[in-house]
Amino acid sequence: MSPSELLFEPENHKDLSGLNTLGFLVYADYFCRPESEKACQEALGWARKRDLPVFPLGSGSNLILAADIPGLVVQMSNQQRHYDPQADGSVLLTVGAGVVWHDLVMETVGKGLYGLENLALIPGRTGAAPVQNIGAYGSELADVLVSVSAIRVCDGKPVTLSREACFFGYRDSIFKSAEYQQGRTDQVIITSLLLRLQTKAEPKLGYGDLAAELEGKEVTPLRIARAVCRIRQSKLPDPAEVGNAGSFFKNPVVSSELAQSLKGQYPGMPVYPAGEGQNKLAAGWLIEQCGFKGTRRGSVGVYPKQALVLVHYGGGSAEGLLALADDIVSEVKHRFQVELEREPQVIL
Repeated sequence: MSPSELLFEPENHKDLSGLNTLGFLVYADYFCRPESEKACQEALGWARKRDLPVFPLGSGSNLILAADIPGLVVQMSNQQRHYDPQADGSVLLTVGAGVVWHDLVMETVGKGLYGLENLALIPGRTGAAPVQNIGAYGSELADVLVSVSAIRVCDGKPVTLSREACFFGYRDSIFKSAEYQQGRTDQVIITSLLLRLQTKAEPKLGYGDLAAELEGKEVTPLRIARAVCRIRQSKLPDPAEVGNAGSFFKNPVVSSELAQSLKGQYPGMPVYPAGEGQNKLAAGWLIEQCGFKGTRRGSVGVYPKQALVLVHYGGGSAEGLLALADDIVSEVKHRFQVELEREPQVIL
């Protein structure tokens, strides 16, 4: 097949600064945007013939690109949606990996469907959502996901993983495991998701600021999504204006014994249930208590309105951001005996 007949168009030495929300300047040896499963298979075959590693990229909203990426970077751009109403009142939705996540949320709530409304304004593409098991305001992708369709990198064969096979955890999934990383047999490119949404009201309003935003109002999925957008916009920077990767640290889960001990020392500390014998703490609160909120070191810093977000003001490096993150982790550990875990993945 001649280059003109290819279903995908590989680009050489692709600048990725506009394809990661922190805005760091790195390059991919080769880059492509397959618009279909067949085009993805073709791209992977092209890479295999050249013995090139493959790197899947969504919107780069949960990545810290600290170095150029060798091989072929694949960013799915398929946009299909198919709604299939079920007899039980639910709706099965098949959606392409290239769909922008927030666009999908607003489309579904506009149809009166429940399930994604609490996940509004999370940056990224739909295909990246299972990797992180994205979540917010008491909801997460695992609540609605039925299965993930993907193409195996090593041989180009389609595979389907059920929700159970994804081994979802808090901001975690099997796609983060060693077996699914670059060069391993199980590595895949996610091509679509199958979601189960609801026509009957199943709102999750357990978080105080969301409940307060909706108090006294008729609850609809659209109204919830808009409330989530207002809250997020009041606290979090727009990546189009200030480089960031959203929440930089996971909220730590600790023993109830440690949580209660800290609560005794710091009565204002937020503490949430997290299963038997465990509690979840607010990483942003811990960081703020250590004095990092609003800190700036050259081109990187901690967002003044939300200590959980580290930002890149432009012209800086991943190394500077990671050095600041390391200092935050050390200080929180020293003061609270709590180990913070980074949420975005570092690509070295």
